[in-house]
Amino acid sequence: QVQLVEFGGGLVQAGGSLRLSCAASGSILSINAMGWYRQALGKQRELVAAITSGGITNYADSVKGRFTISRDNAKNTVYLQMNSLKPEDTAVYYCNADIRRRIGLREGYWGQGTQVTVSS
Repeated sequence: QVQLVEFGGGLVQAGGSLRLSCAASGSILSINAMGWYRQALGKQRELVAAITSGGITNYADSVKGRFTISRDNAKNTVYLQMNSLKPEDTAVYYCNADIRRRIGLREGYWGQGTQVTVSS
């Protein structure tokens, strides 16, 4: 019933920028926190940035000052603006959303993942 679809990954040179988007659709009563995670080859999945329904944000230390998370509640969409990209940012990026489909049913959902590759 609920799908999260990501867009915006690609290949970029170091120092460049990319903007990721993730739109939730389906039977949704409300969306609480939304966030972005990434997983590089051979590494654990890690939280990159998160944003609450009230707009409070949290970032991994490695991306502070370079990445910005935002959301458009009317479109059920979360964005990740990535600037000053570094090769170590290379990973598959996944969006996540804490969604209430009905009263008493609150679950987490994942996007399909989008590849971000940063060349030196």
